[in-house]
Amino acid sequence: MILETLSAMRDLGRLHDLASILIRYGFGDVVRRLGMEPVLERAGRALHWTRFEELLHLDPPQRVRKAMEDMGPTFIKFGQILSTRVDLFTPEWIAEFEKLHDRVPPLPFEALRPQLEEDLGAALSEVFAQIDPNPLGTASIAQVHRAVLPDGQQVIVKIRRPGIRPTIEADLRLLERLVVIIEREFADARRFHPQEILRQFKLSLRNELDLLTEARNTERAANNFAGDAQIVVPKVFWEYCGERVNVQEYIDGIPGRSLQTQHIAGFDRKLVAQRGADAVLKMVLIDGFFHADPHPGNFIYLSGNRLAFIDFGMVGSLAEVRRAQVVDLLNAIVVRDAPAMVDVLLDWTDEGNPSTERLISEVGMFIDKYHGVALRQLRLGDILGDMTALMREHRLTLPPDLTMLFKALITLEGMGRQIDPDFDIVSQVAPRLSQAMLERHKPEVLMRHAQRNLSSVLALLGSLPADIRRVMRLLRAGAVKVNVDMPELAHFGGLMDRAASRLTVGMVTASLIIGSSIVMTVNGGPLLFGLPALGVLGFTAAGVGGVWLLASMWRTSHGDER
Repeated sequence: MILETLSAMRDLGRLHDLASILIRYGFGDVVRRLGMEPVLERAGRALHWTRFEELLHLDPPQRVRKAMEDMGPTFIKFGQILSTRVDLFTPEWIAEFEKLHDRVPPLPFEALRPQLEEDLGAALSEVFAQIDPNPLGTASIAQVHRAVLPDGQQVIVKIRRPGIRPTIEADLRLLERLVVIIEREFADARRFHPQEILRQFKLSLRNELDLLTEARNTERAANNFAGDAQIVVPKVFWEYCGERVNVQEYIDGIPGRSLQTQHIAGFDRKLVAQRGADAVLKMVLIDGFFHADPHPGNFIYLSGNRLAFIDFGMVGSLAEVRRAQVVDLLNAIVVRDAPAMVDVLLDWTDEGNPSTERLISEVGMFIDKYHGVALRQLRLGDILGDMTALMREHRLTLPPDLTMLFKALITLEGMGRQIDPDFDIVSQVAPRLSQAMLERHKPEVLMRHAQRNLSSVLALLGSLPADIRRVMRLLRAGAVKVNVDMPELAHFGGLMDRAASRLTVGMVTASLIIGSSIVMTVNGGPLLFGLPALGVLGFTAAGVGGVWLLASMWRTSHGDER
């Protein structure tokens, strides 16, 4: 029961609210299986387990999405993270998770003023020449206001909502407990690695809570594009920034969602789409640090067909090894090398031992499906969707850092086609792919790898004598043990043990029946119900043994006995 997992009564009220929402959307059975029913009963609220008529026409993904929206910001963010797991969920679920957006009313500015002045260490009139009390944007974690610094610099002030961290931390504690129970109660859910999904989510959400992290992300992206006049990233004003406040340069341009305004302003849609895609691909394949949510709301179009990236609260990071794997994967698709692609996929997973021959065959068919198709007719979303479906079938999973990458690329392609219906991201990938492969074989890169490998070899050789002495010492002391793990043999042993137990009980039962029958024919001795007492007791014990044998065989035939 979930009450057994609660370490603090302070979360009980929140748990009560979550259980109520689940029941409202027809997940009463889930509440029962999670052991949450007593929570509501002890709170004095009547339970109504019937579904509402208006929910009957909704599919399970739709009901889950609506329930998450009612549960609040933590679960909305969790759904947004799940929308990146294209390797685990079918397109129907991904489509619903993508609809999750923060829809919260703005807080009055006066409710933000005390916290903001505390973080800035001064009255607002001493820090800003002007600040607009009407928010420029609102979300569940923070809201944004325009302001002007004393020197006339236009800025945006992002302010974290007061009291949001305790609420989110309470939700995270509940999620941790719920994930443990889900893994225990729903065996099929274990293959989705809920613990790893939750770990990724907690890391992402806590980074969003710390507005200093977003400021550092913004400055890192700005440094990566320092030499590119076509891409703009806001400047961070560090003297005003803190965990709960982030002050950045205000970018004056046309918001990415204003496509019609953009057309009237005379922008070259094709050029803008190409520059946006090229910038994201540079982040991914060259920098290894990318904007993980490149939807239209996070772009601003500037004069001269330039582009500004904003809101670096959600970012992805790829280590050098991971970038090399992505490049190898894309190159394998281009050159139709199925075994090379399979090698990458197997490097990404730590689950089981799929049939390599079958996997290579199906990967080859996957590659052939798209080979020879005109670039204009290719859709990156379709390619990645087919690949992740293939991975799901073989129970292969993507590393967490790559799920954000795949989601970002699919979002980018969708945005590009909104701007330019003829947008072709596949042709955009080719030049950056060539550049990434050349970067890997630059002399300085090869030299760095050689130095690293040489250092590792020398360190290994240096420690080898000591390691050999340690092993020899253990051998002389007889402390070396070899453990052979054979699960099949252990299972066979268990079967033999159960068979022997049944055989023994059967023999004892048969002996009791024979002995009791003989006793029944002998006169004298104590009586029970008018019959020889020892005979009655013997038949009773034989009956119990027979019932046990029948029950044991029934459980085995129905697969319930382990």
